[in-house]
Amino acid sequence: MPAFSRFLRYFMAVGRHGSIRKAADELNVSASAIARQILNVEADIGTPLFERLPTGLRLTAAGEIMMAAGNRWQKNMVDIRAQIEDLRGLKRGHVEMAIINALSKGHIPKAVRAIQERYPGITVGVRVLGNDDVRKAVANGEVDFGILFDPQSYRDLTVRAFVEVVLGFITPAGHPLGNLREARFSACNGSPLILPAETLAVGQQIDVLMGATGMDVERKATSDNIQMITSLVQEGVGIGILSSLDVITEVQSGLLSFTRISDALLRPMTLALCTNAARNPSYAAGIVLSEIEVGFARLSYPESMRREAQSGD
Repeated sequence: MPAFSRFLRYFMAVGRHGSIRKAADELNVSASAIARQILNVEADIGTPLFERLPTGLRLTAAGEIMMAAGNRWQKNMVDIRAQIEDLRGLKRGHVEMAIINALSKGHIPKAVRAIQERYPGITVGVRVLGNDDVRKAVANGEVDFGILFDPQSYRDLTVRAFVEVVLGFITPAGHPLGNLREARFSACNGSPLILPAETLAVGQQIDVLMGATGMDVERKATSDNIQMITSLVQEGVGIGILSSLDVITEVQSGLLSFTRISDALLRPMTLALCTNAARNPSYAAGIVLSEIEVGFARLSYPESMRREAQSGD
């Protein structure tokens, strides 16, 4: 095991940097020691792990397999250490989560703060990824859990909690449309719109609306960043379209208004807290999951939209 773990450390550092010299600098060992370890393993398995190029080293197909195995090994070692510390009664460990951009403010930062206050021995890593990348990170075991919209397959995921989130118009405080609790998509006809890029999870729902209604919308601006969209709305550039989840903090603080789009063809999106179906969370991950689950229901619509408005068409 020590020899194997040493090789993996050396191999993975070279794989990340594409250079034995850079890996040696990172690990503070000699380049010759790293090269020798890699050559020995390549001779043992009978195939090269790297292509030797003039610009550096690049993983072969066998090297990619070895890198994936190394990532799993590192993750398993973290879990094993956490389990041993559990036996000793220590609340320590590192937990990795993956979330979509909409959760980078509000509930998750508050939950992380609460975890740090109650369990200072637990460190938390938060990856902000695209929706499908969150699903892949959970399914591949790269993170302990993830929060994402509408998981495409439940086969490799276990849903720990979920809430419903809806699509709506985002307007500055005082805008007439903001006085309505609900309105049809046609209510934005003739108004300049700020739309999310197709890479965001709500983009597909907007495409469905435009296709079904045949409306020729006035697309004033687009962005793949939620903060940019809300900022453009606050600057008066146009009406935004986002999910209720995206603007919880701005609505609760009175900076923006949210009006649900009430067209019958729209279905609520499911925001799901998921773990890998094939793995049990570590003790530390279980603590963090429990903290995230507390108050998770407040992310749903209409719970998240506390400012009352009157219904209309």
